[in-house]
Amino acid sequence: MIVITGGAWAGYQEFSGRRCSATVNLSLAVAPEVAPAVKAAADTWVKGDDAKVGTECVAVSVSAADSTAQAAAVGSKHGVNLGGAAPGKVSADVDAWIPDSSTWLLRIAAEAPGFTPTPLGSIAESPIVLAVPEPSASALGWPGRTPGLKDLVKKVATDKSLRPAIVDPQRDATGLAGLLAFAGAAGTDASAATLKVGVMRALSANSSSIRSDLLAKFPQSAEEAGNGVGMAPLSEADVIAYNAKQPAIRLAAIYPQPASVVLDYPFAVMPGVDPVKVSAAVKLRKALGTPAFLQNLAKAGVRGATGTAGAGFAAPKSAPETVAPPAAPDPEAVSAAIGQLLGSWTAITQPGRMLAVFDVSASMKAKVPTAGGLTRAQVTQAVARQGLALLDDRWSVGNWTFSTDMVGTRPWKENLPILSCAGHRPELLAAIDKIVPKTGGDTGLYDTALAAYQAVQKGWQAGVSNSVVIYTDGQNDNPGGLTIGQLVDKMTKLRDPKRPVRMIIIGMGTAIDRSELEAITKAAGSGGVFIATDPAKIGEIFLEAIASRKGA
Repeated sequence: MIVITGGAWAGYQEFSGRRCSATVNLSLAVAPEVAPAVKAAADTWVKGDDAKVGTECVAVSVSAADSTAQAAAVGSKHGVNLGGAAPGKVSADVDAWIPDSSTWLLRIAAEAPGFTPTPLGSIAESPIVLAVPEPSASALGWPGRTPGLKDLVKKVATDKSLRPAIVDPQRDATGLAGLLAFAGAAGTDASAATLKVGVMRALSANSSSIRSDLLAKFPQSAEEAGNGVGMAPLSEADVIAYNAKQPAIRLAAIYPQPASVVLDYPFAVMPGVDPVKVSAAVKLRKALGTPAFLQNLAKAGVRGATGTAGAGFAAPKSAPETVAPPAAPDPEAVSAAIGQLLGSWTAITQPGRMLAVFDVSASMKAKVPTAGGLTRAQVTQAVARQGLALLDDRWSVGNWTFSTDMVGTRPWKENLPILSCAGHRPELLAAIDKIVPKTGGDTGLYDTALAAYQAVQKGWQAGVSNSVVIYTDGQNDNPGGLTIGQLVDKMTKLRDPKRPVRMIIIGMGTAIDRSELEAITKAAGSGGVFIATDPAKIGEIFLEAIASRKGA
């Protein structure tokens, strides 16, 4: 950490040869690999005449903060739980943050709408590459030929001899970036979803929670050349740092062309920071682009923001001279893609226990123009089948349907209790066929939500995610049933922090009352509401809901 501070000020004081009325103390948390370069630039900048806002001089403190830990700390401050990320000893109380990737900012903003940092642009770049032991890379045609990423995606999904691996994308930006790159290469046609699932299953077999653990799984000697990890998406800087240690088997870096994903090291001023500090941060940002700054980045194996490296950069063999950053994507589209990929990853890699509850009121007969004229119920059936295929055998799933008067005056019907996917997939698939609209049926949402919550809570299991997922297209309409006030009161009294049950409600169409749904999930104490105004999109919404840690 560098700390450049001033004491109490009385009138104008001397500060590094300048006359100042006061100091502006600017604190930055910076990804460790670029922190020394930022520190050196800040050291130089504060000595110059530009390090002032009006008559106030700027003092800067820079702390090296692991991006995962800092993301967890910032997320926690804004009510967001990022799953496997843990804050450690870092502090969220900083004025600006330079993480390794903008994806951290997008993930927090997706679950905390009030999180609106001021972006000051990227200060550095490290492209995502496929790290492969050099003997294996040679067999793929490297360095003379760079395998196409589309071909490699298919190989990863099907060729077990490749031994692919990844760092947990929930807690590492390189892992998430790798998933984004693979997903983009898989395409969007009918076979893409199956291919993406195949890739994630293959990667998860050798996944690591932290980068250093994955790097240790690469073959460490000639005798191990055919064992260990055979391929993993990592940053170019990771490969440079690994090879700098002179391992027995070096790593080759295979560069997707064009670069689809990079670590972009965004400079972001945190929400609520004093405008004077924002002005100071803007001035400091301009200092992070000099030849000296680029040279210091190069010492860490990191490129400048434009993709060109400074003097002394130890480029991997076959590395392009410049890796132009990808075109600025639509943040909402990227955020949605992240949510869907992490939802798939969660379903594939983490055990869970879920009661799926499906609306079969008469309105579910409505056709969905964007789904080829299928009814809402048919779209829901398709999503349920896709979701079940995604869940591995460590999951347990139940199936209820609800409307009004499903069993006597009771509005819900248990088609299957919560059963293990390991031995009951045929029954679980057959139960999906029960998602059939009831002619004249209304929506007994409140009574069903309470009963489902009680059922999952009664069979609660430690070590897994216990959840209720309700699909509905309308507001509660069940004369004689619970009111929203009665439901909230009963569910609040049932809530047990030691036995949490996530209540996820997926609304479809435009006849949804978000406020009533949010009242239910708030009473449950954990979960969230996700709305697909176009019912054809509920599959994507389901994945985002599974990935979300709202209230967790």
